[in-house]
Amino acid sequence: MNEHVTLVDHPLVQHKLSIMRDKETSTGQFRQLLREISQFLAYEITRELPLENQAIETPMGPMDAPMLRGKKLALISILRAGNGLLDGVLELVPSARVGFVGLYRDEQTLEPVEYYFKVPDVLNERLVIAVDPMLATGNSSVAAIDRLKEAGATNIRFMCLLAAPEGIARMRQAHPDVHIVTASVDEKLNEQGYIVPGLGDAGDRMFGTK
Repeated sequence: MNEHVTLVDHPLVQHKLSIMRDKETSTGQFRQLLREISQFLAYEITRELPLENQAIETPMGPMDAPMLRGKKLALISILRAGNGLLDGVLELVPSARVGFVGLYRDEQTLEPVEYYFKVPDVLNERLVIAVDPMLATGNSSVAAIDRLKEAGATNIRFMCLLAAPEGIARMRQAHPDVHIVTASVDEKLNEQGYIVPGLGDAGDRMFGTK
């Protein structure tokens, strides 16, 4: 799409996303589809992980086999909805370290308020992938990336299900070094700061809350 955003337009991703958008889709199906799509997104966002050869023995003999190099990557869930993406990525990369940034959006100001922060050590030596289904205004995402950089992270990527043009622009302005991987760039934000056409509130639809 551009140097700042990768759009994962695989037909299976788009099909599953369309079912998620449907307001009749159940909470259980919504969660399952989010987990499935997260694995496609994780495949793309980890494409350039560094490798090194290690000596192993196959049933047919020795070989130098490519294995992941360096510190285990860090997955950072932006609570609460980020956990829906986190679970799927962990199935692909079970050795990853996991952290959490707890933010909620003030409904009047649309600004993020932090209530929790716990992340792995030596973030400066890890690829850090922050996950949140929705990149809407971008305020919460920017605040989370701010905190991760304060904690030492230098190599950060952002993974989301949906992005609004306004959120992409906000992230590009605040953190031009953070690449975004998403399944869709939607039309716009409405006056309440929700993505249109979007899929509603991802956290509410994941957990069955209002």
